Amino acid sequence: MTNALRLGIAGLGTVGVGVVRIVRKHAHLLEARTGRKIEITAVSARDAGKDRGVPLGDYAWENDPVALARRDDVDIFVELMGGAEGAAKASVEAALTTGKDVVTANKAMLAHHGQALALLAEETGRQIRYEAAVAGGIPVIKALTEGLAGNEITRVMGVMNGTCNYILTRMEATGQGYNALFQEASDLGYLEADPNLDVGGIDAGHKLAILASIAFGTQVNFDGVELEGIQRVSLEDTRQAADMGYRIKLLGVAQRSPRGLVQRMQPCLVPAHSPLGQLEGGTNMVVIEGDAIDQLVLRGPGAGEGPTASAVLGDICDLARGFKLPVFGQPAKTLEAAQPAQTGLPAPYYLRMSLLDKPGALAKIAKILGDAGVSIDRMRQYGHTNGAAPVLFVTHKTTRASLDVALEAMALTDVIASEPVALRIEHV
Repeated sequence: MTNALRLGIAGLGTVGVGVVRIVRKHAHLLEARTGRKIEITAVSARDAGKDRGVPLGDYAWENDPVALARRDDVDIFVELMGGAEGAAKASVEAALTTGKDVVTANKAMLAHHGQALALLAEETGRQIRYEAAVAGGIPVIKALTEGLAGNEITRVMGVMNGTCNYILTRMEATGQGYNALFQEASDLGYLEADPNLDVGGIDAGHKLAILASIAFGTQVNFDGVELEGIQRVSLEDTRQAADMGYRIKLLGVAQRSPRGLVQRMQPCLVPAHSPLGQLEGGTNMVVIEGDAIDQLVLRGPGAGEGPTASAVLGDICDLARGFKLPVFGQPAKTLEAAQPAQTGLPAPYYLRMSLLDKPGALAKIAKILGDAGVSIDRMRQYGHTNGAAPVLFVTHKTTRASLDVALEAMALTDVIASEPVALRIEHV
């Protein structure tokens, strides 16, 4: 096909402007690689008068993104507004029902409505592509749906929120606590308008739910993701984890267990020498394990104008070439509703607490762990401060349920000076 492929872009924030820049800068390169001219015909955003640093006068303007999605001179609707509901969802549905393919970076919408949208795309014979929704410029969606299609995936895990990784690695590097570095990240513009989307693990949880659907042939189920943010991770945790040969990451893990599908997004310890342990700053990393490839590590920028816009253009180029693929790698009607497994598989745990300076305090805690079936692998006790001593345990593999039994029993004793912190150790 030699006719031009016409884009309608809804959302002219950082990513939308990046897409406009690439289309204008690399028009000849895109045409050479796809065999079709790719052009923008119309755009939509909240403020028509805002100077966005790119020429927009050549494009028709629509105040309503739904109207943009229905335009006859748009072949691909590019949704870059964000948000699980409202205009984003309505405009994508309008695009599909009026015969448009969709490219989106909207992880929240896919995590909450992915199954319904996939069914609609199949009913209308259209495509939804969303490489930019997960891990920015890293082509992890393409890897799972195409390059690794011959594998039975056994585990997907990764660091998928650069803001959290920035805060945690800066804690180690600077010796500053969480609150100071949260403010630093805010001052640098790294946090979402609702910061809990970042530090609460929600943003990364959306991404994990999408990857789990592709990897395990299940319907997207964000409600099945166990979420825990990084707010309780202290500077002491980063130091003491390092003392034991680990680093703390907000880590997403998806894998099958005898109980069902495990989806966890929570702070974990990983070996300091591992690829995940060496990850610095705002960079993302996704680790995929399969029966044929063993382990594949994908590392790169997880956000930003260039990387995310690059992923959007990759999807547009695939559509220009006529490439078709079910939304989550296989027909939506064949995706099973997986049983969420909240307890997860056994693993070693890092356990930190402060014990009051009382005779037999440490023996009492060790007995509680033993009675709950939790075996101690290593233990360290640090110097007394104000009548209490920090104590660190690394357990042998145990279930979170057994550990919770021990933690509940500890709370009833008279030797705990502060609430214990328990973090799973994930070996990579």
